[in-house]
Amino acid sequence: MAQIDSFIRAFRDHPASVDETYFGHMRFALGFAGALFLAGGAALLHAFLPPVCETTASRKVKELHARIHNRH
Repeated sequence: MAQIDSFIRAFRDHPASVDETYFGHMRFALGFAGALFLAGGAALLHAFLPPVCETTASRKVKELHARIHNRH
């Protein structure tokens, strides 16, 4: 039971630690995941077709890093 309480508390505590609600944090994380997914697709495409998406994945990773770093 204590493990369940601890897990449930994390649903509140982690988003609050970055000044977000649960759903605000979910929206941010889903957007981040989508951007990573697209960057991964660009990297995969670049692996097979080197002239395509030459800087797309690395540029997106840099943008996401800045977004996390400047978040609050």
